[in-house]
Amino acid sequence: MKIICTSVKLFFFFNISLCLNAQNKPLYCYQDLSKLSFYKQKDSLKKSWVCQELYKDKATQMKYKEIWDGRTDFITSAIDANSFLKDPDIYNYINQVITQITKSNPSLVKQSPLLFIDRSPEVNAYAIGGNILCLNLGLITFAQSTEEIALIIAHELSHNILNHADNSMKEKATWLTSDEYKNSLNAILDSKYERLTKLKNIVEGYSFSRSRHSRYHEADADSLAIILLKNSNISFDPGFFLRLDSVDNQYKQELINSTKKYFISYNVTIEDGWFIKRTKGLSAKNYNFKDTTSLSDSLKTHPDCVERFNKTKSFINLKGGLTPVPKYIKEKAGKILIWNMYDNLNLTACLYRILLEKDKGNADPWYDFMIHNIFAGLVYSNKQLNRFNAIGIKPKEYISKNYYELQNMLEQIPAENLEQLYKSSALQNFWSVMPAESKDLKTLMTIINFETEGSDKKKANAAKDFINKNPTSMYCEFAEHFKK
Repeated sequence: MKIICTSVKLFFFFNISLCLNAQNKPLYCYQDLSKLSFYKQKDSLKKSWVCQELYKDKATQMKYKEIWDGRTDFITSAIDANSFLKDPDIYNYINQVITQITKSNPSLVKQSPLLFIDRSPEVNAYAIGGNILCLNLGLITFAQSTEEIALIIAHELSHNILNHADNSMKEKATWLTSDEYKNSLNAILDSKYERLTKLKNIVEGYSFSRSRHSRYHEADADSLAIILLKNSNISFDPGFFLRLDSVDNQYKQELINSTKKYFISYNVTIEDGWFIKRTKGLSAKNYNFKDTTSLSDSLKTHPDCVERFNKTKSFINLKGGLTPVPKYIKEKAGKILIWNMYDNLNLTACLYRILLEKDKGNADPWYDFMIHNIFAGLVYSNKQLNRFNAIGIKPKEYISKNYYELQNMLEQIPAENLEQLYKSSALQNFWSVMPAESKDLKTLMTIINFETEGSDKKKANAAKDFINKNPTSMYCEFAEHFKK
């Protein structure tokens, strides 16, 4: 295995030893969530991010400050919402790559950025200016090598170096207070016909103009990223841009077995009819639901992947070799994603990722524990008339046949059969090797799902008992939902 540099080599040896010693440790501590782990940084951001006085025109300056404060609020609100995670293993792994790039490019990167690990499953990273860099867990699970992650880090660092976010805020403030924009809106108000169409044309024209500039920005960031990597002696493989074309197809991978076979061990009859979409499934009149069919933001939404490959393929540099993402880091990031998707009630995608792990021969009982949690979540959501939300329907063109069958099953399965699956999963053999916090969570879920008399108070007390007994457990985040 080739290593990109001595410092990173030492880092990977550190991760290998960490992997051997940490298999049975919790994925992360509740205190690693951003509301607690980044509270000092949040306060310092509010103090240091003071809007500059750039415009003599008061309206433009006010609009600029509004946009500026919006960026600040975005980060501070995300910190308070625990959107970020400072797990030491993953954070240090990514920060090591950042350090390698920044130390090798002192004239370009004046100061190491403030890093946030976003818990989103989307394959993405983003720079918002202010020397901040955000990297999604979904990117870590998607990446095949540290060099791929380094390319994205270098790309986002380049956005900050080139002041793309800051310039974009200035451009937006100038445009929204310009005479051209005001006259266009006044013309619409004065017209009698097709007001909506005309307004749409203005918005689309603005979006097109800015997206076109964004494409230029992305090309500039790619070019500078290659320079940053070269100076850091980190390999560059433009083929990664082609791989990005597959990010929308994460759930198109077929399962090895039939969908039904994965539930045989639960001793519950699974009817074939549940896998077929029917018009008479759950009644939409009685259930709350939201649109989950749109595609999420990802690196693919940047300029065309093939175009980016063609522009950068001549700069390929594989002299340093490609280093796989450490197995422990990749598995840990994947597990954290599964837990976070569960806690956010994205249950079909959560279950499908678990079944894909089982197809790899992964016998870790934690995945069986999470299947139990998914059944528990479905039972609860069904009683709350929220099963549609919890299932999270995805369009057929972006999922495999197995995924489509699975989401149909979770929609069609009657409540009594769903409860049987839940109760059967609570009796499986894997529980004998689960840690105390997992068993305590099972107890909490049983109370949440089946306590009826004085239920709200008992649920709140059970949630508080769990937190008091397991104060550092990552599952405290789930208990917090029911504490009040």
